[in-house]
Amino acid sequence: MLFSTIDYVIFILYGILIVGLGLWVSREKGGKKKTSEDYFLASKSLPWWAIGASLIASNISAEQFIGMSGSGFAIGLAISTYEWMAAATLLVVGVFFLPIFLKKGIYTMPQFLENRYDPRVRTLMAVFWLLVYVFVNLTSVLYLGALSIETIMGVPFQQAVIGLAVFAAAYSLYGGLKAVAWTDVVQVVFLTMGGLATTYLALDLVGHGDVFKGLGDLYTEAEDHFHMILERGEMMIPDGKGGTKDAYLDLPGISVLIGGMWVANLNYWGANQYITQRALAAKSLDEAQKGVVFAGFLKILMPMIVVIPGIAAYVLVQREGALDGEFTQQMVDNVNGMTLVKSDKAYPALLHLLPAGLKGLAFAALAAAIVSSLASMANSVSTIFTMDIYKNFFNKNSSEGNLVLIGRIVGLVAFIIGVLVAPQLRVLDQAFQFIQEYTGFVSPGVVAIFLLGIFWKKTTANSALAAALLTIPLSAGMKALTPNVPFLDRMGIVFVILVALMVVISLLDKKGQDPEKGIELNREYFTSSTGFKIGAMLICGILAALYIVFW
Repeated sequence: MLFSTIDYVIFILYGILIVGLGLWVSREKGGKKKTSEDYFLASKSLPWWAIGASLIASNISAEQFIGMSGSGFAIGLAISTYEWMAAATLLVVGVFFLPIFLKKGIYTMPQFLENRYDPRVRTLMAVFWLLVYVFVNLTSVLYLGALSIETIMGVPFQQAVIGLAVFAAAYSLYGGLKAVAWTDVVQVVFLTMGGLATTYLALDLVGHGDVFKGLGDLYTEAEDHFHMILERGEMMIPDGKGGTKDAYLDLPGISVLIGGMWVANLNYWGANQYITQRALAAKSLDEAQKGVVFAGFLKILMPMIVVIPGIAAYVLVQREGALDGEFTQQMVDNVNGMTLVKSDKAYPALLHLLPAGLKGLAFAALAAAIVSSLASMANSVSTIFTMDIYKNFFNKNSSEGNLVLIGRIVGLVAFIIGVLVAPQLRVLDQAFQFIQEYTGFVSPGVVAIFLLGIFWKKTTANSALAAALLTIPLSAGMKALTPNVPFLDRMGIVFVILVALMVVISLLDKKGQDPEKGIELNREYFTSSTGFKIGAMLICGILAALYIVFW
């Protein structure tokens, strides 16, 4: 894709703005050195709008822009359930999780687990999270980001991987969470404006110059792509190897509303370090709760930015009807000797068609999404390793300056590992589904441990340890033994098994008595402001309307 001078200018200015802002907001003032609270929790100074923006910037990445657009191309609007159910989950987290976390004054999720259970649970889960964040999350974002840069600009894949890692490291390793969070506010503006510009163009193309006609044509020509609840056998999609598979395996009907999707979302939004860390850095509980409501509204908007373009690309490919079509050529790839239309190339293919100026803006939006997520993940990896592993096992009396130094070193190591591993993911067709499935091996255990730990004070450390140890073997066993069961359903089944096991072990451990570390819940934990309640009701009403219309 040819970039004009104005495109390069826009993108370079964006890069300078982000790195410059990150370094400026996190500078050491008056010679005062950064403490661990400054570096890992942004001095606990974030207002609601920065929290909400940072939550979305950390969440929306190449896996949404590229991966979810790819799933929109293959599956359609149904993939939006990850975004819309996330909005509902944010409300649950705001009401039931954040009050507990902020009351405990924690830095990390593993720290909460020691506070509630014991050091064994903290250490085991810290190791689990470090492995998932580095080898699944960080590497997949690098892979998808590099794939998009390779497709859009023709930059060699490996160079794109290195470039993205260096960009994210340039400000996040020095500035910590403060640099990440405040640059995220700018990143959200870029990704929203650039994303909407791409959506506008896609609808304009479908409608032959009329955006509203394009929206109507989209629904008419891809009617099967506008069902939120899929039935078994309703839609067959590419499997990335030249064959097809049932879309029900990715989005199993009503289960996306009342089943395993809740396990995936509660794990991601309620127990995920690189998400909850923003709320832990809030000025107050009220600011944190308003922040998650703001993020909830942005999540409702996201399918317009990351799913609709994928459906538009599907319509354009269907119209051409052959692999040698002008637009389709942008999406084909050679996989195992076969020429296939690759779903994850839908969004980059659309960017090829943007006019000068908008290309630079849209590419800046994509880069903003990628870089903000990479920075957040690396910062959370460094937080968990430093506070849960290094400080506990290597240097209990470490100085504040040393903790910050270790955090920076660990972040750098995480980026290096990501650069080395990312190229191994090139065999994937829908990377978004890969991320969901393999993160889902850990999710059932995490959610069981947190839910029972917060809401059932009889839960013991031994039961939490058992759930932590069994979540991956049970999930892997279910995948091997029941390959035709959708992974979201498998996740829900494993969650139920682990909850039952934890209840039995807890009752046998204490024989009905409450463990010393059980949380005594009372009404003061779950109060919220009028503004939060109004926002929550609006989000629930919008979600109900969306599912009724597109059921």
